[in-house]
Amino acid sequence: MKLFDVYPLFDITIERGKGCKVWDDKGQEYLDLYGGHAVISVGHCHKRYVEAMTCQLEKLGFYSNSVQNPLQKRLAKRLGEVSGYEDYQLFLINSGAEANENALKLASFTNGRTRILTLEKAFHGRTSLAVEATQNPKIIAPVNDNGHVTYLPINDIKPWEEELAKGDVCAVMIECIQGVGGIRMVSKEFYAALRELCTKYDTALICDEIQCGYGRSGKFFAHQWLMDDMSQAPDMVTVAKGICNGFPMGGVLISPKYKPVYGQLGTTFGGNHLACAGALAVLDIIEDENLIENARIVGEYLIARLNEMKEENRHIVDVRGRGLMIGIELDIPYKEPRTRLVKEMHCFTGCSGTNVLRLLPPLCLTRSEADDFMLRLKEVMR
Repeated sequence: MKLFDVYPLFDITIERGKGCKVWDDKGQEYLDLYGGHAVISVGHCHKRYVEAMTCQLEKLGFYSNSVQNPLQKRLAKRLGEVSGYEDYQLFLINSGAEANENALKLASFTNGRTRILTLEKAFHGRTSLAVEATQNPKIIAPVNDNGHVTYLPINDIKPWEEELAKGDVCAVMIECIQGVGGIRMVSKEFYAALRELCTKYDTALICDEIQCGYGRSGKFFAHQWLMDDMSQAPDMVTVAKGICNGFPMGGVLISPKYKPVYGQLGTTFGGNHLACAGALAVLDIIEDENLIENARIVGEYLIARLNEMKEENRHIVDVRGRGLMIGIELDIPYKEPRTRLVKEMHCFTGCSGTNVLRLLPPLCLTRSEADDFMLRLKEVMR
């Protein structure tokens, strides 16, 4: 049997990693400024994470959600404390797309509506409703194209108000820093107005923090940069990627106004013992090593260095982002510089659209590693 060939791959085989570095099967070291799509939050193969996963696996890797799992309750308590959402409820699943699917389902169960509003250039996943909420017709199959979703411009509240005033919108789902959309950021004024309108029209406000959350922006959640107080909190927050540092896991943080009903949501693998052990270790590492503050400080430093480079290099059009979620917009396609970064400079980055390099390194990135990246980028952009 062959693999179903849907991924364009670099001809590189990564065998091991440590912190912000990975090594291939030939022993070549690479600087990792991408973290496998923002998944590696506390660094590759962090000792405490490996120990926690190994210890749990030696006891019990999995049992179903038909029995008590104290690890789930511990994780919910810790996540509430670290994120500031202690009065919310946590539903655990396996991925970001599943988190978004379940958030949208819960909103629809509650208000009985079927329409969804998302941002232009949104990316919310590849499963049934999540992919319909993603503005990319190439990945929306006919069976998914059911007319539930309207895409609207970022930071322009008027069309959102017009749609919400129709009174039939189930949910608004936004990424407060768009990832695939090119590291475009929701403004504080837009967010405040949208929160007010969702309350007025009894519409669920869902913040998709799958890529921009879990400390990446320099706060635990990116939308927390936009809030004055908890009265502006979203009704639901979806998380995945960095939650378990590479082990598949996702979750939905759910406002106390939503009441759980037996059987309404469910999962086979979600919240399993091994995933919870890893997620608890991630939260401990984030707190003990001040990784959210590190993301803010090193991110500000790296953005400043990139803006200095922008003044000297005509190909850099814009530098956007917060913390360690950064977009470098070019006036040329990203393909050549990104390929050269990997093959010549041995440095991984991501991309968005046709001309944006996307940086999503582990939250433990140091200033010296940021300087190292700048040297490699300057060589490529020379």
